[in-house]
Amino acid sequence: MTHDAYVFDLDGTIYLGDDLLPGSAETIAELRRRGTPVRFVSNNPTRSPRQYVDKLGRLGIEVDLAEVVNTVVTTVDWLREHHPQAVVFPIAEQPLVDALTAAGFEVSDDASRVDVVIASYDRGFDYRKLQVAFDTLWFHRRGILVQTNPDRYCPFPGGRGEPDCAAITAAIEACTQVPCSQNLGKPDPVMLEAALRGLDVAPGRAVMVGDRLATDIAMAKAGGLASALVLTGDSTRDEVDALPADARPDLVLDRIDALLD
Repeated sequence: MTHDAYVFDLDGTIYLGDDLLPGSAETIAELRRRGTPVRFVSNNPTRSPRQYVDKLGRLGIEVDLAEVVNTVVTTVDWLREHHPQAVVFPIAEQPLVDALTAAGFEVSDDASRVDVVIASYDRGFDYRKLQVAFDTLWFHRRGILVQTNPDRYCPFPGGRGEPDCAAITAAIEACTQVPCSQNLGKPDPVMLEAALRGLDVAPGRAVMVGDRLATDIAMAKAGGLASALVLTGDSTRDEVDALPADARPDLVLDRIDALLD
């Protein structure tokens, strides 16, 4: 069955680290030849959408800026819609901080004024940042905690990885006893809504392609999309087999260009 739009995860699906995965460029090129819209999504907020466009270009896949949605985009969009006047404290790396500032949000570490604490994938996380979150949510009893994504780790080639946003969210929740009130990345359908915005495509006519059952495939199920798991990244066929039938992806592929068959 063909679909009217394809939404692709990036790391583990299109590339792994700095290497293009086999069949990726050919798959995107063929979909473009057919005139089928493609979108790219990522839970990683340590790059801006422009940086993703540049990286894909270096790997041989030309992409428009509007075709890339990551948690930098979804976080800013959600705040604009739900807390447009908020003072924010992002525990985050520079791309997200810059995007918040560019969108007109006041970024502050004054815990007596912060309305939204944003937990994110932050390789500069330290005790000072945890203290500001603690003072905001526990001492001043103000504001809410949101997170850019729920990933436990960011996978690297060779099986290694780095602790991701879930570790930072857990540290804040542990000391404040304030639960995270909103996830702004996969598997929340907020990312699919952003990716499909502007396309006249019903969710049931689109497919989500990714390498993680807990984020990519779970988001497709929640958003009403077809789903395809590629075995080039995180999840394995044994993990698929262990799932109940209604949680399994519609397709399980050894590599991405099997989509074209």
